Amino acid sequence: MRVFFQGALYFYGKIIAHTTYLLHLRNINSVLQHKYWDNLIVRFPPYWVHLLLNLVWLLIGISLRLANLTAKPPWTDEFSTLVFSLGNTFLSVPLDRAIAPDILLQPLQPNPTASISEVIHNLVTQDTHPPLYFVLAYEWMKLFPSEGGLVSLFAARSLPAIIGAATIPCVYLLGRFAFRSPLVGHLTAAMMAVSPYSIFLAQEARQYSLAALWVTASLTCLGIATRHIQNRTSLPISIALLWVGINALGVATHYFFTLTLCTEAIVLIFLAWHQLQTRSKFSLFFSPPWRRIYAVATGTFVASLIWLPIFLENRNRSDLTDWIRGFRVGLDWFSPIFQALGTLIAMISLLPVESSQPLVVIPSGLVMLTFFIWAVPILLRGIKIQLQHPENRIMIQVFAGIVISAIALFFIFTYFLGIDLTRGARYNFVYFPAIVALLGASLAVCWHPPKELMEKEEEKNGIKSIGRWGINGKKAVILIWLMGFFSAVTVFCNLGYQKYYRPELFVQLIQQISSVPVLIATTHKTYVQTGEMMGVAREFKLSNSPQQPLFILAHQDQDSKTSSIPLENTLNKLPRPFDLWLVNFHAPVAEAVKTCAISDTQSLPAVNGYEYKLYHCQ
Repeated sequence: MRVFFQGALYFYGKIIAHTTYLLHLRNINSVLQHKYWDNLIVRFPPYWVHLLLNLVWLLIGISLRLANLTAKPPWTDEFSTLVFSLGNTFLSVPLDRAIAPDILLQPLQPNPTASISEVIHNLVTQDTHPPLYFVLAYEWMKLFPSEGGLVSLFAARSLPAIIGAATIPCVYLLGRFAFRSPLVGHLTAAMMAVSPYSIFLAQEARQYSLAALWVTASLTCLGIATRHIQNRTSLPISIALLWVGINALGVATHYFFTLTLCTEAIVLIFLAWHQLQTRSKFSLFFSPPWRRIYAVATGTFVASLIWLPIFLENRNRSDLTDWIRGFRVGLDWFSPIFQALGTLIAMISLLPVESSQPLVVIPSGLVMLTFFIWAVPILLRGIKIQLQHPENRIMIQVFAGIVISAIALFFIFTYFLGIDLTRGARYNFVYFPAIVALLGASLAVCWHPPKELMEKEEEKNGIKSIGRWGINGKKAVILIWLMGFFSAVTVFCNLGYQKYYRPELFVQLIQQISSVPVLIATTHKTYVQTGEMMGVAREFKLSNSPQQPLFILAHQDQDSKTSSIPLENTLNKLPRPFDLWLVNFHAPVAEAVKTCAISDTQSLPAVNGYEYKLYHCQ
């Protein structure tokens, strides 16, 4: 132990000494071009250098993911995670009568008697997701105390944040193994650490960070298998078993992981077709790498079949997925294209273009446009150069095949099956790690460009630059990384990937306008509407306001008029005066409501996720 600490002190002393020396250099260009970077591997063992850099990326990544973690209120999907992970159910919330906030929030109270079997049972019978993440969240949230009698939001969101940070060293392995380059691995990890899309996934109490982790691990196995196909050597049985296990865990986390499996199958078919050009079908079928790959495919298929009965049962709860279905008219047919393009852009850069202030939106949009005009040619050139490298060409083709196949599947679901997967940016986890791997491979060319490329650039422009405006490769990498960093700040400050539901703003509006008792009414179809009202009730509870409203969830079946009857009965029983707020109420107005004076809400601000009307019942 003493020797370990002495070695650690010596190592960190060297780091401080080299950092101090770099501070004497006059500008960033001299720092980047200095021979210090060439001598670093000589002065320290490569293992320590790579470990230190990975630690830096991990610390940056986890800091960005934990920043402002509870500043944004939970939305409906997160409430479903909280409720089901506690072993509770939404069925305990009474319908068709006025209830207090504490009754509405009862499913958010920790349940010490709940078990993992109850978590799985409630999820399988009432939700549309497989249970792996919810079981992990059940165990994780037990480690944290409650907040005012309710489950801790930090506990619920810290799990995906930590899992999202764990993806950073995993993509390092993905880049390093796939391209046989520590540089590609580090640049891939660095971009994953600050990716605004990754921050968005990690700061929600949902399973998408875990699903992205399994995608990263599965693609790493695919990269290893591709190398064995290229070298025509047998895939190690340990990798084959690991690959099957990862795929099984991925399907147990989210059913859309099967889209990743489909893209991998398409890529493997492409590799097989490519080899068929030089070999016979018989020799290909029995060649060493393909035998194990067939076994992996079989094992993955069997592991996925376990969830088929549950998945078919979930189809009976299609009302939970109606939001991604619908008909298109006119220009709506082009919406999926722009939605997909917007998600791709936001994986790298996202400034506050969603702000309501034009003075913020316009400069942010111009900066992003300028950035992409400058960066896209550089990134495409990096990919083109990697394609010219015999060792890396196949890996670029594999990851590009994953991305293209996934996007094609999204559009097939959207335009032919009527399921618009482009509406949910979170679903793009199925190919997101492949995008980051391609980005890392391209940036590696910028950081250490081939000698012949720099000679051509110098002959053409008279300067050693890559891309426009005379910016050399290392500076370009740093600028692209900094754009990702500022984009990450945009996300955790809720200026990008903004929450659709803003109950805190709605509660402030009620408190400003209503000076009498309040009844909040909404139509109820599924627990989605319960979650919408839970957000409002939770904000009232956290504000410690003496004004605590009543809620009524008026259930609505196929006949839209059914919600009007319980609202009518409730209004007739309540003592007046009170203010009635109809929130997301999609039913005919009850006769008792017509006796109240409707307020002019056109002058009031709109609130994301809460369409409201106000009636003063005197």
